[in-house]
Amino acid sequence: MFGALARKIFGTANTRVVKTLQKTVQQINGLEPSVAALSDEALKARTDWLRERLAKGESLDDILPDAFATVREAAKRVLGQRHFDVQLLGGMVLHQGKISEMRTGEGKTLVATLAVYLNALEGKGVHVVTVNDYLARRDSGWMSRVYGFLGLTTGCIVPGLDDDERRAAYAADITYGTNNEFGFDYLRDNMKFRLEEMVQRSFNFAIVDEVDSILIDEARTPLIISGPSTDAGEMYQQVDRLIPMLRPEDFEKDEKHRSVSFSEAGQEHMEALLAEAGLLKSGGLYDIQNVALVHHAQQALRAHTLFQRDKDYIVKDDKVIIIDEFTGRMMDGRRFSEGLHQALEAKERVTIQRENQTLASITFQNYFRIYPKLAGMTGTAMTEAAEFGEIYGLEVVDIPTNVPVKRIDHDDEVYRTGAEKYHAMIDLIEEARKRGQPVLVGTTSIEKSELLADLLTKRGIPHNVLNARHHEQEAYIVAQAGRPGAVTVATNMAGRGTDIQLGGNLHMRIEVELANLPEGPERDARIKQIEAEIEQSREQVKAAGGLYVIGTERHESRRIDNQLRGRSGRQGDPGTSKFFLSLEDDLMRIFGSERMDSMLQRLGLKDGEAIIHPWINKALEKAQQKVEAHHFEVRKNLLKFDNVMNDQRKVVYEQRREVMDSEDIAEEIREMRHQVIANLVATAIPANSYSEQWDITALHESVNRLLAMDLPVQDWAKEEGIAEPEIEERIRNAADAKYAAKEEAYGAETMRHVEKSLLLQILDQEWKDHLLQLDHLRQGISLRAYAQKDPLNEYKREAFELFDTMLMTLREQVTSVLMHVEIRIAPSDEELFAQRMRELQGLQEGRDDPALAMGEGNESAGGLNPEDQPLPPEVMASTSRNANCPCGSGKKFKHCHGRLA
Repeated sequence: MFGALARKIFGTANTRVVKTLQKTVQQINGLEPSVAALSDEALKARTDWLRERLAKGESLDDILPDAFATVREAAKRVLGQRHFDVQLLGGMVLHQGKISEMRTGEGKTLVATLAVYLNALEGKGVHVVTVNDYLARRDSGWMSRVYGFLGLTTGCIVPGLDDDERRAAYAADITYGTNNEFGFDYLRDNMKFRLEEMVQRSFNFAIVDEVDSILIDEARTPLIISGPSTDAGEMYQQVDRLIPMLRPEDFEKDEKHRSVSFSEAGQEHMEALLAEAGLLKSGGLYDIQNVALVHHAQQALRAHTLFQRDKDYIVKDDKVIIIDEFTGRMMDGRRFSEGLHQALEAKERVTIQRENQTLASITFQNYFRIYPKLAGMTGTAMTEAAEFGEIYGLEVVDIPTNVPVKRIDHDDEVYRTGAEKYHAMIDLIEEARKRGQPVLVGTTSIEKSELLADLLTKRGIPHNVLNARHHEQEAYIVAQAGRPGAVTVATNMAGRGTDIQLGGNLHMRIEVELANLPEGPERDARIKQIEAEIEQSREQVKAAGGLYVIGTERHESRRIDNQLRGRSGRQGDPGTSKFFLSLEDDLMRIFGSERMDSMLQRLGLKDGEAIIHPWINKALEKAQQKVEAHHFEVRKNLLKFDNVMNDQRKVVYEQRREVMDSEDIAEEIREMRHQVIANLVATAIPANSYSEQWDITALHESVNRLLAMDLPVQDWAKEEGIAEPEIEERIRNAADAKYAAKEEAYGAETMRHVEKSLLLQILDQEWKDHLLQLDHLRQGISLRAYAQKDPLNEYKREAFELFDTMLMTLREQVTSVLMHVEIRIAPSDEELFAQRMRELQGLQEGRDDPALAMGEGNESAGGLNPEDQPLPPEVMASTSRNANCPCGSGKKFKHCHGRLA
């Protein structure tokens, strides 16, 4: 009560933030007349003027009013769109590194230009992150007109670009792209061998569009770059055939936590089935020698019981493709980890791809926390404000709408069965359509969208279906969903990026209907005709009540429901929304529908009747809050474990960058060699031990194996009064002398190049193996809880030990390879050319001597093999790798003079 009273007197924290920013809005508005009076050239010149002010010591906050006024005027001239005052508020919130919550239709794409332009003036690069490639291309193409007018460059990162194109896009002042592309480029950059091969610049500022979708929903799954490991496709198929033979009592399924495990009876039954199939040779299913079988059986069980075709994945072109549960889109190229994807491929009888081994990985949480300054925008962030604050340190600011929202949100209608629910829903769709009101129906899966489409077809109601199967027509279907009487069925509306405008979308109609009509009077007349049609349709739809949004069930997350609702009532348009539920819906079924069912029966609820009450809405909201809290805990837990790996990842990536940036790492190599020798001696000669306890034979073998030196260690150990430090020093001196001799033989420059190249290669291999070990450790660490141990603390401790072991192995490997390596040095181009000219001159003089004729038999030119003879540089450059070598050896060029040393 006191809290409500205080809010009434002092206002909420959000209101106070917005009120503070209003002063700057007035300042920007005050600049508008003078900026509007400028010529195009004078307006463009303001970019250099603002940069000069920054160079003289002013801050971005100092130049903000002038920068925002400049962008607003440029958008008016280039796009014909003027930023509203509330959009200026949104731009300031983004610049402050916060999340700007703005309703659907408030023009978030245009809002971003304000903060992007201001921050791009520093020349350090600004990234705008979108949820899909279509939006990255659309937004960069659309807004680059404003940036280009003001003298800034824009790049766009989409799949299919090569490294040079990516590097150019990142070098631009502003770079658009998807979260996946940015993240994978970061991982790929940290697998490169030279700094100049890397594509990304240092991180500066990122604005994340649909920030809740990217930083919350997609944060459950880390980005992984992987390579193929062992092939076990046949095993997946054999185990998959056994799963349908299991009985319902053989496993225990927990839908709330999406987990399944064998019961005691199920374990015995599975063992019997595996033994009968000849897969279980000896012992029980959980014996150490059958670990691989447990893995395959568990994943096959998950594939059959927890994952549904056309809801969690679809089968297309002999592939199992994941469907994003939040956006309803296909996630081509993404695969479930730990063998689950292979188990689904076996279940669906498609080609089983090889299992992959992790080469590099990072979570979105840790990737986006690399940016010194991060901001985001979305229509629905307040429900997750606590998570944004705790994980990312981002504050959410609710920006008021430009025009008050007129949408009417009806209470949910709850039916006992799904059939009753769908019947009532289609009656409402038919009724709305008759009065010319467009309807948008949101479903939670492809299966349900197609079920509803069949029911609509049976009723003779024309409609469009938008789901992962029909995503190619996405933008056009969504853009035209506001036409009179239009019925659109869509899986999920998160991040669709295209507004539903009442009466239809003018730009989309011109793009589609006039695609083949050239510029001229006829095209202009046709555009005017379309404008008139849309205006007439808009008034008709407004009179009918605006867009009617219908939800076929509640989603686990309130945000997804709010995003669906938010499609209606944009920019002060009328609109209506209603959700239809049944006790058979997933959310209702999982969260105690049995009690509700018996209660409804006692109340005498008849077939076809619904219960409608605000209390139902509140009860559902609480259920959704519980699910959201559970998912938050899952993400937080994932992050806690990934933070352990992230600390190690930062060390490895920083070391790689330092090595690539260094011209000379001889001192580091020397320290590695000395550490290896110290470890060898300490292992063979324990501290404070007697000479009888020394393992000199093992020390001799280790020195021979790692340092390629046969030293008289046994003789040294017999010397009177000798101790560990003297032996270590003698080995160290001998190793240093051998290495110095190598350097003298091959040249210091060559050795520096070899050291750098080998260190990077071995580091990458060891890091890859370390990630595999961490994966295995992570999979089984939760079992430590049964021993009353904290899995996270156990993981931290063992991960640190593994990392320590990895560094020790790295030092040994690098030292061993460098001590053993023999380098073949190719002569320089000048030497080759001079030598070849001398030989050709000799051949010219002795042309009549058959013994000197090139290409005769296996020997030539003084009895030497042709492949031992150098070729002139111009010949080397002009010869195809698959052609026969010009030297006459009979070998292909790539296996002879063209082979890579």
